[in-house]
Amino acid sequence: MALNVVATTKPIPEPDEASQPFFDGARAGKLMLMRCAECGEFRMPARMHCDACLATATEWVEASGRGTVRTFGVMHQKYHAGFLEETPYNLAVVELEEGPRLVTNIVETANAAIAVGMPVTVAFTDYEDVSLPKFRPA
Repeated sequence: MALNVVATTKPIPEPDEASQPFFDGARAGKLMLMRCAECGEFRMPARMHCDACLATATEWVEASGRGTVRTFGVMHQKYHAGFLEETPYNLAVVELEEGPRLVTNIVETANAAIAVGMPVTVAFTDYEDVSLPKFRPA
């Protein structure tokens, strides 16, 4: 798969052993979640145990990529030089259909158009070493 890689000076997460399947999935255009092998509860990486039943057995599954904006804010302050050209930018909490919530950005729409309750779908931004899930209006 050819990637349209974005050059950036922003701080970008670095996968570790526990979160590597999440980032490998993102690089392949898939939103991956951990699912408890005992009770089926979904969770974000890299939780060591299930919050519902405390089991440690886990499997990785592809999420639907659909969710809902639960809250958001628009950042106007320039706290890091890597965000200078994007300010103002948004930060949002998206609740996935599967249940977990993900802190992310809403893309492909104006900040003024974002609303709590807005349905969204996953869209990935590819950086040099990692791909990150962002969301766009559904």
